[in-house]
Formats: sequence, structure tokens, C-alpha cells
Amino acid sequence: MRAEAATAQLTAYRQLESMGAAQDLDFALELLQRARHGQLGPSLRLYRPQPTVAFGQRDANLPGFPAAEEACRELGFEPLIRKAGGRAAAYHQGTLVIDHIEPHPDAIVRAKARFSEFGELLAGALRSVGVHAAVGEIPGEYCPGEFSVHGEDPDFPAHSIKLIGTAQRVVSGGWLFSSVIVVENSKPIREVLTASYAALGLDWDPATAGAANDLLPHLDVQTVEDAVIEAYRGYADVVDGDFRSLVG
Repeated sequence: MRAEAATAQLTAYRQLESMGAAQDLDFALELLQRARHGQLGPSLRLYRPQPTVAFGQRDANLPGFPAAEEACRELGFEPLIRKAGGRAAAYHQGTLVIDHIEPHPDAIVRAKARFSEFGELLAGALRSVGVHAAVGEIPGEYCPGEFSVHGEDPDFPAHSIKLIGTAQRVVSGGWLFSSVIVVENSKPIREVLTASYAALGLDWDPATAGAANDLLPHLDVQTVEDAVIEAYRGYADVVDGDFRSLVG
């Protein structure tokens, strides 16, 4: 993993409280702007978000989008439109969001390779805590992606569920790689995605939506967060940062 760049040190900022659904999403883009202007070095931001459904730009252009927004609100999720591509994805406080931001003079180089490499890194983090995780799209998954991370049910190997979705934003001078790991409480996510995709007129298989602790009931977000930090130590020297220094 160190072959990605000359990333010697990565500062991990653990955000202990959500700033609000929209503010959390926007803050990742603010950090990217700081990085591209030399005001922030290679960084990880980890947090547990408020209940949110992040729609892609294509979703917002569909005639069913207003109905999808309303369905989200009725189920307690805030509908937002993200800058990155893809389809609707849902998350809440039982998930872990990881924003990886780095300044880079030629950020577009190896942009696709990051999906593969960081997908494998995160799958490795889940495997380290006992999840049978692998990289690759599964049929019928929500927000389908070639480098999604899925988990296999050890009792029913033919049944796989999507556990991690990733997205990337590349600008002149830097990149942002965001990942969402669904760890706990998959039922509300399945419900809001079912309602949203129905309103948008998009086909998917609700059985592909799940959480890591559907496969290993003892897992919690903190355990997975610690495993992710440990996995990133194979990419760079990870040091702890004070999140308050980013917002003060």
C-alpha cells in the first residue's frame, strides 16, 4: 500500500459528535480544499453520522426524487445530494464514515487504483475482526460499484451483503476518498433504501443490504474503527490528531 505515494504520515482525526447531516458531508469537501491549498496534510477523519440518505446526482434528476426525499424524512433520514457519483446510499450512527484526504500534485494519477487498494485495505480490516469480507460488486446491491466490499454469511455462503461503499472526489491538488462501513442496526437502512429506490423506480435486491453484526453479532462500531486505524498502519505511519483543531 505504501506504493500509492510518498505518504509517510497520516493523521487520524476521530470526530466524536456529528455536526449535522449536511454539515458533516460539506466538511469533507472543506478539508479537501484545505489539502489542495497546502493547509492540511494527509488525513483520516472518522465519525458516526446522523441518519442520512446520500443521493447521487442522477437520482436527483429522476421524476420520483421528491417522493424519495419525503420517504426518507418520514423514516427519520435526511435526504442529501452528494458531489460524487453513484446511487443512493444510507447511513446512520451504526455506521462508520471514513474520509481520507491527501494533497497531491497530480491527483488524477491512480484514481481508479485507489478504489481497488483501499477496498482491499478495508476488507482486510473487517477480516481482522472475523468478517468474511471481500472486494467486488454483488448482484442487486444498492449503489452498485465494482469495488464495493461485501461480507459472506458463514452459515449460508451463497448469501452476501454489501458492507462498505466507497466514493472519490479528485480536484487539482488533492483527492478525497470516502468510505461508509455499515456495522450495526441494518433494519432502518434496508427500510429507507427500499422506500427510496421504489420512489426512484430503481431495481435492487433488499437482501443485499446488511450490517457487519448481522454476520458477527458481537461487532460494534468502535471495534471496527480500531481495526480500520490498524489496517491503515500498513499504508502510512498513523498518528492521532485532535479533531477540535480542525474546527477551532
